[in-house]
Amino acid sequence: MVYRNLRAEMARNNITIQDIADLLNVRYATACDKMNGKYRFFYDEAKAIKEFFFKDQPLEYLFESDEKTA
Repeated sequence: MVYRNLRAEMARNNITIQDIADLLNVRYATACDKMNGKYRFFYDEAKAIKEFFFKDQPLEYLFESDEKTA
């Protein structure tokens, strides 16, 4: 699972994975793993990212999966 919309908004707003890691109080590697879909974002983490960095974006948009369902 890759969060294309989240990555696009991060790029538009000059927000780094380290910024996300710092907000969530996790290691950089953990934030990378979550961004790359190795581990999932918990709801409270997703909500914190949205409220701190992307107040004007819907949570559903930011964390929309690019995986196709069969």
